[in-house]
Amino acid sequence: MRERLTFPSEDAAFAFFDGLQPVSTGEMVGLWQGSGVATGHPLDGVLENLGWYGKRFRADRRADALLFRVGENRLLPIDPAPIPLGLALRFHRFARSEAARNLFSHLARYLRAKGPVASLRSISFRGATSAAMVYDRKPVADHFRKIDGDRVLGVMQVEGDDRHYFFALERVTEGTVQAAQTTDGFL
Repeated sequence: MRERLTFPSEDAAFAFFDGLQPVSTGEMVGLWQGSGVATGHPLDGVLENLGWYGKRFRADRRADALLFRVGENRLLPIDPAPIPLGLALRFHRFARSEAARNLFSHLARYLRAKGPVASLRSISFRGATSAAMVYDRKPVADHFRKIDGDRVLGVMQVEGDDRHYFFALERVTEGTVQAAQTTDGFL
């Protein structure tokens, strides 16, 4: 991944996001490696601590919303439906700890998705219509704008929460993930 984006606040991140070009759902198809974008949000650093790899978007507009590393060369798609997002937001300091990382590594197999858990759609957000990923069983949408041909900036919007979590995705080329496999053959 390239150098990580960091902003002093959500407002500063939105100033950057709003200046980016929309991205089509077709441009999102493929495997993407993710990284958090620090803005002071409670989830800053949480996903990385738990071993988050990124997302995968399919040509049929379905998505593996949360891919986590399992070992060195395997990816595990997680179903976020049973995860209490409110607790994660409330106990974010614990979620960045080694104890949380160890606990998640033991729980991950029980959270394994049995298929895609989200859909890609074109949605209007902050004055532009662009690709967004909408979770099937969570009131969450991730809105995307294009940084360049291989990177997008995402904004996670949780219904009922005025805060927004920012993250970047970088397209992974076939050669980069040649050895990577998902535990259920999704790749």
